[in-house]
Amino acid sequence: MWISPYKYYKYVLSLGHLYSDINQSILSAVLPFLIATYHYDYTTAAMLVTVSNVFGAFVQPFIGMLSDKKNKLLYMTLGVLLASGGMAVTGFISNFCGLCIAVIISGIGVAMFHPQAAKLVNSVSSKNAKGKGMSIFSFGGKVGFTLGPVYTTFLMNLFGMKGTILFLIPGIVFGIVCSFFNKDFENLDVLEVEKKEKVKSEQKDDWSGFIKLCGVVFSRSILSNGISTFLAFYFIQQFSKSNSFASMLLSVFYGIGSIATLLGGGIADCFGHRKMVRLSFCIFLPAIFIFTNTSHFVIALIMVILMSCGESLSYSPMVVLGQKYLPNHTGFASGITLGLAVSIGAVLCPVLGYVSDAYGLNYAFIIMTIVCAIALACSMLLPNVEEK
Repeated sequence: MWISPYKYYKYVLSLGHLYSDINQSILSAVLPFLIATYHYDYTTAAMLVTVSNVFGAFVQPFIGMLSDKKNKLLYMTLGVLLASGGMAVTGFISNFCGLCIAVIISGIGVAMFHPQAAKLVNSVSSKNAKGKGMSIFSFGGKVGFTLGPVYTTFLMNLFGMKGTILFLIPGIVFGIVCSFFNKDFENLDVLEVEKKEKVKSEQKDDWSGFIKLCGVVFSRSILSNGISTFLAFYFIQQFSKSNSFASMLLSVFYGIGSIATLLGGGIADCFGHRKMVRLSFCIFLPAIFIFTNTSHFVIALIMVILMSCGESLSYSPMVVLGQKYLPNHTGFASGITLGLAVSIGAVLCPVLGYVSDAYGLNYAFIIMTIVCAIALACSMLLPNVEEK
């Protein structure tokens, strides 16, 4: 076998995560251009984010259950191709219903990737380095989120809306890369059968703890989706910045989050995943409160940096906690923590859009500040699975 040992496969999966999640940030970054081209209001634009996330969210747990039975690289490769293909046609569709269908296809594609990939990361990571392994995997997703707005702005400025066809490139590249790894990933099933039998005899699933975790992840998802959707609009409206500047700011937000994500899992391995989740919201809450109440541009930028850290430090630890609460159903746990509980927060994006249209964007961020306080409170209820 010419490829790297299994412990290095997390880097391949991280690359796939990059190619998957770049499509999610592309959607947020392309919204200002869609508004400028088709004159959508905030509520309508937010609806595109909602339909993409909601349809994808309900697919992920089912993909997770299937991946618990057998590893299928097809879920990941086809998923990334669908994610890229859906976004690639958005520049050629002027009908809103058509745009909804395109982003739904993209959202389902993203959903097909995460549960199987996260489960495999858990399998190839050592017992005391689950957080580090998940951080490496999550780092790829954050880099994808970072590159999405840059890639989108470059293509929009160079080719206009028709440049979206080039969004297909990541999906094609990942499909080619995966063709070299198909047999070896499926061979992991042999190792996982032995591991699963051992886990069943030693550990039991903590469904109560997992449900409490879903409450935390759900609250965080509202924040993540809300900021991704409205941060660019906020700087355009409040500080009179251009569409290109606002899209680039999203890249800065995601870029800082990438570093925080990479660090978060490793630190959590040393000090505890539950503690890291709590710390992240302790950073997030004052940052979003100050951001919402300041009119000073520089202070707002500093708070964006802190919000990015707060939003990202908890990402990997929450996924690892989910897998620890359900050691016998890691694929399902991954599908929920990375999918349903995360994306379901997008349901509130149209609500935040309505509030923004009716009362101003500032009120949408006030709502998100309250949600952040709820997330911090919920994190205090999490059982300490690391001591069990």
